[in-house]
Amino acid sequence: MTSTTDPDRSPATVTVAADPYGWLEDVEGEEALAWVRARNAEAESALTTSPRFEALRTGILEVLDSTAKIPGVVQRGAHLYNFWTDADHVRGVWRRTTWASYRTAEPEWEVLMDVDALAAAEGVGWVWHGARVLRPSFTRALVSLSRGGSDADETREFDLVTKTFVADGFRRPESKGGMGWADGAGEEVFVYTDVGDGSMTTSGYPRTVRRWRRGTPLAEAPEVFGGERTDLSVVAVRDTTPGFERDFVVRSRAFYDSDTYLLGAGGALTRLDVPRSAEPGVQREWLTVELREDWEVAGRTYPGGALLATRFADFLAGDRDFEVLYAPTATTSLAGASWTRHHLVLNILDDVTNRLEVLTPPAGAAPGPWRRRPLDLGEATHGAVPALATIAVGAVDPDEEDALWLTTSGFLSPTTLSRLDLDADGATVGVERLKSLPAFFDATGLHVEQHFVRSDDGTRVPYFQVSREPVAPGGPAPTLLAGYGGFEVSRLPGYSGGVGRSWLARGGVYVVANIRGGGEYGPRWHQAALREHRHRAYEDFAAVARDLVARGVTDPAHLGAQGGSNGGLLVGNMLTGYPELFGAIVCQVPLLDMRRYSHLLAGASWMAEYGDPDDPRQWEYIQTFSPYHLVDPAAAYPPVLFTTSTRDDRVHPGHARKMAAKMLAAGKDVTSFENLEGGHGGAATNAQAAFMQALAFEFLWQRLG
Repeated sequence: MTSTTDPDRSPATVTVAADPYGWLEDVEGEEALAWVRARNAEAESALTTSPRFEALRTGILEVLDSTAKIPGVVQRGAHLYNFWTDADHVRGVWRRTTWASYRTAEPEWEVLMDVDALAAAEGVGWVWHGARVLRPSFTRALVSLSRGGSDADETREFDLVTKTFVADGFRRPESKGGMGWADGAGEEVFVYTDVGDGSMTTSGYPRTVRRWRRGTPLAEAPEVFGGERTDLSVVAVRDTTPGFERDFVVRSRAFYDSDTYLLGAGGALTRLDVPRSAEPGVQREWLTVELREDWEVAGRTYPGGALLATRFADFLAGDRDFEVLYAPTATTSLAGASWTRHHLVLNILDDVTNRLEVLTPPAGAAPGPWRRRPLDLGEATHGAVPALATIAVGAVDPDEEDALWLTTSGFLSPTTLSRLDLDADGATVGVERLKSLPAFFDATGLHVEQHFVRSDDGTRVPYFQVSREPVAPGGPAPTLLAGYGGFEVSRLPGYSGGVGRSWLARGGVYVVANIRGGGEYGPRWHQAALREHRHRAYEDFAAVARDLVARGVTDPAHLGAQGGSNGGLLVGNMLTGYPELFGAIVCQVPLLDMRRYSHLLAGASWMAEYGDPDDPRQWEYIQTFSPYHLVDPAAAYPPVLFTTSTRDDRVHPGHARKMAAKMLAAGKDVTSFENLEGGHGGAATNAQAAFMQALAFEFLWQRLG
């Protein structure tokens, strides 16, 4: 594609005018949907008619619909709330129980809302998007529902006593955005949504936030804050901690670039004076600041990736004397920080393996350092944590208790959920195992390894491998390499009954690459692959692919790659940049046209990650990782499966459509399937998810097995 030097025409404008497949960007256009239906029919004919496909689909669906799944809960007042789907509740039920009942093998659930019944009554394919329960009465909730799984949703007020929507209650019309309680009485809400011309950003998210009082029109709700149209979004939240109630506004200019304001009396805004790339957090009397970049303040320099703390009142008064709660090392990063009533629990990744510490701040106004100790997981009662597994913690009720949800999960170790209680010193006083997944597949003979490989520039890159020993006694093993490499997202070990049944138990090797662009080693790992350095993520992934071959695990003909969203862009670049390394590619809900991406749906919000293609200087490097523009009709490519969703209003389905059309026109081996529901997740129900996953595994077995 030839670029232009006309100053009045952006590269994106020129491209769409000249793109022979640009018509496929018309999401619900008759011609585009006819093309989609034809491709879907071809994919179904090629992939769904074998006994293996049906076995894959039913096996995955059994896992997704299993009544033996762990019902994940959140505590709100005296109840534990859960959203649940299974074969009898396709779109799900919102329900609650008590602690006493949850501790039993078969808890008794009080159903609050049946989304299947609501969808049938209203004739809309509703997908649950969550609820916000009013504190401290716990009598009302703001429930969000999406049509077909899109990011755009609507919010309605729900009565938790009568279990009905509140007549003439708060209701936010369908839009990207949200709504949250703005007072403890339930008479006001913060609402950030589409309220007409100029109220949305160029990224498609709310530009303004309003305080809306019950019984008044939304259009008349006073504006609390308004950002710029070029911002990413604006939201407002209320801190409901008893005795520390306060309101905050967050203006996000872009990913990793935001301002947080304390909203005072009369609407006065006080900006928290921390770097715009940092993540401030306020809990009771404490302010924490998680840094993404080095920060020089008050004569000290704090490193990027560190977590700092100071008293919030002192900070507002101008004090900038912080205590360093965590500082990164060459092999460690901060994966999370969870407050309980009296403690802060740090989750630290060390070469992508978790370890946890309990920090206790000085009480009241007393001076002195924070005390720290390792978190005792109570192995005698909890059971030994498997090696190379993920450990996650979260507060049960940070307002009232020093209790944690403790979750462990490994590639071969079914997930377990426990409750861990701490005493005043941060010592573990009890671990209660609550729930555990059954083994959804036979892991006999399988084991997990962690390996490291040097990328092109010498950087040490880790990856996990799940396989048999010996790996390939009869020759190269079918191997699936997965990755993401973006937005500071870490890929950690986790139990997947679908992967286990569909791939591992059938003789496949499963590999997860921890490439740059992710968060496995903190902000520096992410920033190393931003914009003009994006190629490093792809070089890392290719290095893992080569290492699997060099170690004798597989060969290119038996090696597949799979990724979705930003991971779809990753494997799209494997397809066009490293086709000799792979025997098949599964590319799901992907970005692929990187010249047009910032003009499609939420794409403008990702320019901090990839760059601005309308700037000719930035397009010079962006075009080097734009798979749609790198397709060479004369080149040989491995077979590829593209999947997307018509209802994906985050990553435009035109990316996958156009790439498939362009490669098909060049005579390449391309399979394409688009689900009509599902949003960016690709599926709106368990049945749809099982179908989409089975398509991918059947494609991989046909090409690699």
